[in-house]
Amino acid sequence: MDAAASPFRPWTPPRRTRPMPFLPFLWQSWRDPLLIWSERHFTEPQLYGKGPMGAILVVSHPEGVRRVLTENAANYEKGDLQRRVLGPLLAEGLLLAEGEAWRRARRILAPLFTPARTQKTAARMAQVCAGRVKGWKLEYGARVLDIDHEMSGLTFDILSAALFSDELEGDARGFEQALNRYLRIGARIDPLDVINAPGWIPRLGRAASAGSARFFEDRVGRLVAARRKRMEAGETAPDDLLSALLSARDETDGAALTNREVAANILTFILAGHETTARTLGWALHLISRSPQTAARLKAEADAFDVSDPGWAAALPWTRAVIEEAMRLFPPAPTLMRRAVAADVIGGQAIEAGTTVIVSPWIIHRHETLWDDPNAFRPERFLPENRKAIDRYAYIPFSAGPRVCIGAAFAMQEAMIALATILRAAEVEAITPVEPRPTHQITLRSRAPMRLRLRARRNRAKAQSSAR
Repeated sequence: MDAAASPFRPWTPPRRTRPMPFLPFLWQSWRDPLLIWSERHFTEPQLYGKGPMGAILVVSHPEGVRRVLTENAANYEKGDLQRRVLGPLLAEGLLLAEGEAWRRARRILAPLFTPARTQKTAARMAQVCAGRVKGWKLEYGARVLDIDHEMSGLTFDILSAALFSDELEGDARGFEQALNRYLRIGARIDPLDVINAPGWIPRLGRAASAGSARFFEDRVGRLVAARRKRMEAGETAPDDLLSALLSARDETDGAALTNREVAANILTFILAGHETTARTLGWALHLISRSPQTAARLKAEADAFDVSDPGWAAALPWTRAVIEEAMRLFPPAPTLMRRAVAADVIGGQAIEAGTTVIVSPWIIHRHETLWDDPNAFRPERFLPENRKAIDRYAYIPFSAGPRVCIGAAFAMQEAMIALATILRAAEVEAITPVEPRPTHQITLRSRAPMRLRLRARRNRAKAQSSAR
């Protein structure tokens, strides 16, 4: 049977049918924001209302998304809520910077993520992935793996190797534990932040995760200081992102990033790069485990995968499509929040300065007016011959406009190489009919650890034949 005829449908959180009272809304926003959305959010182009938190507009139609993220992007800043939640760790990084500080950082960082520079990392990524898969020792028998943990370790190893010349090597376990604690406790939306309570009132989650934040700041701070010292002493420094960050200069005035800015951007890359790619790979492997025909297609591509071929990416259309469909169903960053600096009109709705504008990939990617069978896993949507039918602003896993993710190409390359390397070596099998349940903890994570059985592939030729 063709995969498109009976596609797999992952578990979808229930949707509300009536408005949520304010106090339960605050509780649910802290516990899991995915559960605040109603059925109307997935059927109507936008919803506007006023309440105790002020005016809020949820925009889910491409024209409105384009207005907010591109056409009038200067009018929509990140807002206080995101800075309160992430600011203690990322305050001076590209993710949270605004105005001229953001433009300066973007000018300095953009040359570090050119296609040519990204392509240079492909071979090293493939080497790291092969080492991780070899470490599973599948030739000795099938293994049930905690996929969340394994993909976190893999993407951290790639980040360390490709961007920091392995100077973070050995810290993967500590970083993963600190990041998990920070996301689980410290980075949740505190009700006190939602109601704009004074900053001097303690946020219990942030206090409980302070040790994780200090771990990141201390380890990364020491790394930055040591590398700068080597460079200032005239020693040869590795050709990696850290050296590039320390050497980069603003094209307009020649200014460099401070050590604190460099550290904040490294932490941004860890959160926005390592963490989001790990989650994407985890969800993709889950979907593959439930879709044998799709798995067969991917294994056929993986068997012919050769990272030394300049055209390797074009030879993996199904691999890329599965990753993109995984990010549609499980967007790594489920919600983008903006605050209107000045009055505007979006989709015919006049809004005042200070209005909170929400653009949610979680909603947009599953919106019934934008997608056919939106809750189904159908990677063929993203094959080259079909992708042109998808509106640019109906699919925004990396955001869009001036603030589109600077590392999007790096992340896609990393995910494609990792998935091809895994499927060249392993069969990926579900071990339970119980579906993992996504939860919003800045990134989109599984509420319980995702476990899958991986076993060594025995006959690649047979796998290639079944995919034709």
